[in-house]
Amino acid sequence: MTAPVARRAGRVLLVDAQSRLLLFRGGDPIAPELGTWWFTPGGGLDDGETHAQGAARELLEETGLDLPPESLGEPVLERDVEFSFAGSLYAQAEQFFLARVGAHEVDTAGFSPLEVAAVVEHRWWTLADLATTDDTIYPVGLAELLTRLGV
Repeated sequence: MTAPVARRAGRVLLVDAQSRLLLFRGGDPIAPELGTWWFTPGGGLDDGETHAQGAARELLEETGLDLPPESLGEPVLERDVEFSFAGSLYAQAEQFFLARVGAHEVDTAGFSPLEVAAVVEHRWWTLADLATTDDTIYPVGLAELLTRLGV
């Protein structure tokens, strides 16, 4: 197997006034047999971007919500993860940021062609729903993290 591609990513835990978390559900478009999973908005950084800048850009592209990177504050979670997607193996260093919004109507018009192929829906999740679902959600332990953050 080939060595993984090193990648940095910024992700956002977007929480609304009802303390619900926005997640997307999708899968690998070239490996549909793997099923689907839920994940936060965000993705790989462009050259020269900080994690916060990339997270804010990805949030705008994926949800239509335009937040300045400095409003994201410090990361609430950092993790390294390896995964395969769309025929490539990645070693990804991620930072997650917490952002609160009163309400937001998600606009996915900024999705890339790969995101259009991979993402099948989005949903606002309550903490109770996160804690009791049998669905696969990344990052693992998200309900516990949100509880620690006081969401």
